[in-house]
Amino acid sequence: MNTQDKLRIIQKLSGLTQTEIAAKVGVSFVAFNNWWNEKAVPRKKQSDAIDGLYRLYTGQKEIPESVLTAKKELLRKKSEKNKSVIGVILKNPDIYDQFLLSLTYNSNKIEGSTLSEDETADIIFNNTSIPNKSIIEQLEVKNHQTALQYLFQHLKNSEKINGELILKLHGILMNGIKEDAGIYRNHGVRIVGSAVPTANFLKVPARMKDIVEEINKKQRDILEQASRVHACFEQIHPFSDGNGRVGRMVLTAMLLKGNFAPAIIKQEEKQVYYACLRRAQLQDDVTQLEDFMCEAVDFGFEIIERK
Repeated sequence: MNTQDKLRIIQKLSGLTQTEIAAKVGVSFVAFNNWWNEKAVPRKKQSDAIDGLYRLYTGQKEIPESVLTAKKELLRKKSEKNKSVIGVILKNPDIYDQFLLSLTYNSNKIEGSTLSEDETADIIFNNTSIPNKSIIEQLEVKNHQTALQYLFQHLKNSEKINGELILKLHGILMNGIKEDAGIYRNHGVRIVGSAVPTANFLKVPARMKDIVEEINKKQRDILEQASRVHACFEQIHPFSDGNGRVGRMVLTAMLLKGNFAPAIIKQEEKQVYYACLRRAQLQDDVTQLEDFMCEAVDFGFEIIERK
């Protein structure tokens, strides 16, 4: 694979402009454009930088075990500083509101919402109707907000994560949008743009029962368990729509149950997130997803620490 092919793949997966990629490599746009049009080839240092970006956005980045262990240990220490992360969220309105906004905006944006973060905030906190924006998109914001509020209260009173909770979250999220809100799908689906096979719809209830059992197993490594469950949930794809958003709510529930901050999966990291998911699902290698989740959970702790 030549430099031009790698650059085109990087741009497609990252969503970055040519100028932004050039900046990441550390060269001018003119130099980048010459590589893009095969008028020149990069030097070794620049070629190594391109290879690094290629591995990052295609999910081929290797994570040394020592690095991943260190990241998890740092998060464990942050967890230990908080007797109850869910308690902190519920007792501090500013932290509570920031999680509602960050989780709702990013999760919906990953699924294609055209609403900005400011517009999302207006809908959540001011009940504002945004002109020239889809009513469905705006309803998705309110539904996601309501589902998160329900989840936070549920976790305050119970650590139980079961099939009924998952169906309830989907029912709230898809209320007024899908007729099968709160019901597992009864037909086949495919993940658009992915070679990952989904579960036969006849096996979805049994597969989800297995997922719930896995969620409630006591594990020392919550981050590894949550990452593995999340990858499996998304591969099962139990609903006709809303799988990504409900899956990330279940991820939030698992992390909070383990006294970790919710993972803020930023919409600009969408392609990296998908690449890590695909590697976990197709190669049974969850290390990259774990590493990605460590960064997302750390951002969640920054919200708690008001950074």
